[in-house]
Amino acid sequence: MARVYNFSAGPAVLPEEVLKEAADEMLDYNGSGMSVMEMSHRSKVYDDIIKTAEADLRELMGIPDDYAVLFLQGGAWTQFSAIPMNLMKNGVADYIVTGQWAKKAWQEASKYGKANKIASSEDETFSYIPDCSDLPIDDDADYVYICENNTIYGTKFWQLPNTKGKTLVADVSSCFLSEPVDVTKYGVIYGGVQKNIGPAGVTIVIIRKDLIRDDLDEKVPTMLKYKTHADANSLFNTPPAYGIYICGKVFKWLKKQGGLAEMKKKNEDKAKILYDFLDSSKLFKGTVRKEDRSLMNVPFVTGNDEFDAKFVAEAKAAGLENLKGHRSVGGMRASIYNAMPKEGVEKLVEFMKKFEAENA
Repeated sequence: MARVYNFSAGPAVLPEEVLKEAADEMLDYNGSGMSVMEMSHRSKVYDDIIKTAEADLRELMGIPDDYAVLFLQGGAWTQFSAIPMNLMKNGVADYIVTGQWAKKAWQEASKYGKANKIASSEDETFSYIPDCSDLPIDDDADYVYICENNTIYGTKFWQLPNTKGKTLVADVSSCFLSEPVDVTKYGVIYGGVQKNIGPAGVTIVIIRKDLIRDDLDEKVPTMLKYKTHADANSLFNTPPAYGIYICGKVFKWLKKQGGLAEMKKKNEDKAKILYDFLDSSKLFKGTVRKEDRSLMNVPFVTGNDEFDAKFVAEAKAAGLENLKGHRSVGGMRASIYNAMPKEGVEKLVEFMKKFEAENA
């Protein structure tokens, strides 16, 4: 069976080249006579895999030496707790709530201290990013938290909030490695890799080393202390070894594409094709304020639930998979991550034009 165009929000499309390489190495990685899947994480061969992955990620993002890179497990959900547990010195944090995941992170942080919701776009179903140029930042706030790209609602912070000198923490799960980033503007950048980098099961945390504390409350679980993992170079316990190996291959693939500046150009090009059509269509319309649109996740609707369901079913039959919108929003959503080829977006628009003509 031919491969489909997979618009899933995550786990999501991976570069075919990477999947083929992994398939070739499945039974014997690099002459070891073993699959990476069955290899000891303490072996020299695996040590090379994880170290190379970290070095390539540092090169791609320009990560300075005073930041640690941690390959962890537990998804973004675990970080919703780990962040306040590790960073709340004064017991206060400010949250900008622009979607479900930021809201859940804020709710979780409220269990560990005072979590202030200092801005929100919930009043318009998270369809925009609020003005963050002059926020009521708490004097005692240990950090300011954002979800930089909202997978469900298709919004993106194109300008980082003015944190008035406070540490910025960002969940970048769905825009990870989609564009160049100035790491020094953040205290912590983290995300699950299953949208833009690799298979589900790996979470990457990039944290400024001065934020890694050894004076945490002894009740903080060992596995949730950043120091535990930083001191052990992400090998404190058995890591998600195979997932990290695939991430490493994706980092190599990104370097081969020309790096993150080149990826941003490609992503802008792909998104423009879809947004230009949505802006001219009589049947379909985007749901996000134009200046806040994500390059990664594009939600759209017809305004008719029956048409939406018909579109998703017919698109699936045409080899365009996973276009159903998140249950909290309805409609459709096309996730067009790094590994989605331009022709996938062109095929989608071609199909949308055909559907519109038949159902006008």
